[in-house]
Amino acid sequence: MSSRLIFLLVALIISWVFALNSGRTLAFNLAYLLTGILALSYFWSWNSTRAIHINRHTRARRSQVGQFFEESFEVRNQGRLPKLWLEVRDFSTVPFHGASRVVSHLQGRSRHRWQVRTYCQQRGYYRLGPMRLFSGDPLGLFAVDETLRQTSDLIVYPATVTLSTFQPPAADLAGGEALSRRAQYLTTNVSGIREYAPGDSFNRIHWLSTARTGRLMTREFELDPSADIWVFLDLNGVAVRSLPWELSPPQTGVFALSSRSDTLELAPSTLEYAVTATASVARYFLLRNRAVGMIWQGSQRYLLQIDRGERQMRKVLEALAVVSAEGLIPFDQLLVTEGVRLNRNDMILAVTADPDPAWVRALREIRRRGVHSVALVMDGSTFGGEDSYQDLAHELAISNIPSYRLQRGDDIGAVLGRPPNGEWTGDQQPS
Repeated sequence: MSSRLIFLLVALIISWVFALNSGRTLAFNLAYLLTGILALSYFWSWNSTRAIHINRHTRARRSQVGQFFEESFEVRNQGRLPKLWLEVRDFSTVPFHGASRVVSHLQGRSRHRWQVRTYCQQRGYYRLGPMRLFSGDPLGLFAVDETLRQTSDLIVYPATVTLSTFQPPAADLAGGEALSRRAQYLTTNVSGIREYAPGDSFNRIHWLSTARTGRLMTREFELDPSADIWVFLDLNGVAVRSLPWELSPPQTGVFALSSRSDTLELAPSTLEYAVTATASVARYFLLRNRAVGMIWQGSQRYLLQIDRGERQMRKVLEALAVVSAEGLIPFDQLLVTEGVRLNRNDMILAVTADPDPAWVRALREIRRRGVHSVALVMDGSTFGGEDSYQDLAHELAISNIPSYRLQRGDDIGAVLGRPPNGEWTGDQQPS
């Protein structure tokens, strides 16, 4: 109960006591006035949230770090009486999602709309809603509120960067000479042309050769020899390094959108760099029609089966949106345990910040079965760690495993677009 309402009630009681005891007209008029004000204010506040409907429309419940998430809101007054003021409070968990708004002077049979664009800075699942509607009388004596409990989910994918190239290139992956078996169905690989035989399908006829030779000639096909790419992501909490970081409030003004799109700011954590690098490399191979799968061990084992195309890319981003460093299994044990399922000429993309050379020796053992590998190493010494990566660099060099080193502040696209095995000269701090 507000102090204004308490004061008015006390004044009302005193005025009625004085009017009944004195019998004066002025005292009764004052008592009637205070009673009318109190009754009118109560009716006004009771009616202030009636016949009000709020709609929120989300264009897409998926967004990505570095992009904007958009929502539109509409408040409709379906009654005849105007609403002096309405306050809409949004309790979404999206950081800096400024959807709350105060709507004033909403006439009867009218509506008010607004749109909210929020810059996504952090991957994960978020809740949209609930909302609460506040209003009251002009004197502030009574306050009413209603809760709109409807909620929905928003998933923010990790950021991806465009890679112009990545070593080894998709065209150079092992496997081209491994499978040259004839296929009984149409594939994208034509192995040769031969004379037509009874039973051959007409859609296999090569009409140019038929016209040139005067005999029916058919095409022969072979299986797609491309190798599969398996991403092994290290989620062992012992190896993750990070520095303190807070989300920055969104910029406002005319140049806010252009300044946001120039650079991508990641949290100074080896996990966030690893997730972005993983998503970017997976996107690179999937755009080139390569099959990609993922394996990691966090709070539980996760396996994304090999597949291609846009649907697989969505599965990769949805899985990476919620990963956290909750694993207890060292990376070398994960490689040894899960590496037995890989086929000859597959490729492992090992993404880790672990400075222990044991996982490199595990990759070297797996290579004896014809499984090649590329290492993406997050240099934890630039993220606040004190571990040395010199032994790891030496082990990668003698094992002849292509590797990339990502440091805090690096342009991920530029680093992964260069040839592997760059400079590993000690534990340098970023400039």
